[in-house]
Amino acid sequence: MDDFAPQSATAPGSQGQAAVWFDSPEDRRRRHDMVRQQILARGIRQPRLIRAMARLPRHFFTHSHERLVAYDDHAMPSDHGQTISQPLIVAVMTAALDARPQQRILEIGTGTGYQTALLAMLYAQIFTVEHVRELSVAAQERLQHLGLNNISYCVGDGSKGWEAHGPYDGILVTAGAVVVPEPLLAQLADGGRLIIPIGKQKLQMLKQFERCGQEIRSTDILECRFVPLVGEYGWQLGRS
Repeated sequence: MDDFAPQSATAPGSQGQAAVWFDSPEDRRRRHDMVRQQILARGIRQPRLIRAMARLPRHFFTHSHERLVAYDDHAMPSDHGQTISQPLIVAVMTAALDARPQQRILEIGTGTGYQTALLAMLYAQIFTVEHVRELSVAAQERLQHLGLNNISYCVGDGSKGWEAHGPYDGILVTAGAVVVPEPLLAQLADGGRLIIPIGKQKLQMLKQFERCGQEIRSTDILECRFVPLVGEYGWQLGRS
């Protein structure tokens, strides 16, 4: 299952220059260690998710000088003040969706595309919204190099979702909000789950909202810290 990544590919660097990436035996060893020590050891057991994380080259989404720490147990800085989430958080959020392979997922915050790629390996159709055009373009290049063609991209206000393609079987938000954006709840299909960090800028609670007809059920997952969600229904909404 380690033949997912191409042996070489180009990805935009932080200065807009191309960097050449390889998926070496050492990269694969680090990736397997990440899955065993950070994911399986902490109770994530969904087989398809585990296999996907063991195949997906996380270093492909980082700066070239950070390759040796790409599989470490922490978040990593990215361009435009964004971050790549800690591997455990990526796994927890994806597991919490608990969607079926044939279903459609909306992601808010494309970022580098790492979480997007994981979703695309697991589900039939992914719709992803990013408010920074440069990030969206770079992510699209990376994901096309990986052969992931079941993704639709949008540059815009992610706090409003992507109404044209809704409702969605799952919605995953990779930025923190003070309150839940109402448009996201409105675009959630019956039985679907919204996974989103809610709280103050320095600390949020990762929460799961599940639609059951007209009822929305809420569950706390764990404490976390994400960059702020921006937009009409983003960080500014409800900020004191």
